[in-house]
Amino acid sequence: MTAGPLVRPVGDSALLIDFGERIDEAINARVVALDRALTANPPPGLVETVPAYCSLLIEYDPLVTTQAHVAAAALALTQTAVADTAPGREHLVPISFAAADAPDLARVAERAGLSPEAAITDFLAARYRVFMYGFAPGYAYMGGVPPALHLPRKPVAERGHPVGSVIIAGPQCLITTLPMPTGWWVIGCTPLRVLDSCGERPFRFDPGARVRFERMPGA
Repeated sequence: MTAGPLVRPVGDSALLIDFGERIDEAINARVVALDRALTANPPPGLVETVPAYCSLLIEYDPLVTTQAHVAAAALALTQTAVADTAPGREHLVPISFAAADAPDLARVAERAGLSPEAAITDFLAARYRVFMYGFAPGYAYMGGVPPALHLPRKPVAERGHPVGSVIIAGPQCLITTLPMPTGWWVIGCTPLRVLDSCGERPFRFDPGARVRFERMPGA
């Protein structure tokens, strides 16, 4: 039997519906299901929902409704929202592993006890799930990195990595959307842009979507 979620207050205009404490596709599927259910059937006063790995932040207008009413509406929807564990829409992402685009690939392979080509093969064979957005605009946190490539973050963040860098740390992977320092391992680069700040849909991926990487010719 699946345990019920916990409700945690967040200030006077938001609450957190917490489904667990680990990166897990089944848990995240429940988060995504509730997010979609609230979007389809918003209670009075709902302002915004923000899905994360294991929880859903619900912002509401305290002049319109109360925390108790929003919590009751959300918990009622958890009873009927179906957590769809089937693969979501799949996005094909081109990736270059050229030396200039993958400055950390050799170190990642060495730490994993693999050749660089074997590390590339493992990375490309995996299928990645978009769990959430966070940290910076368009930063889509994906799970699915093969266990052989799980590495802790670097002890010190490094600057100078371009937009489109494909970076990994532990089981997580993401594509950078801004030039900023990172302590994650840069193993490739893609011309695909996850963030389109001028578009009607600024984020390319939806939580629950799948991503597959495809090596670019000659890279």
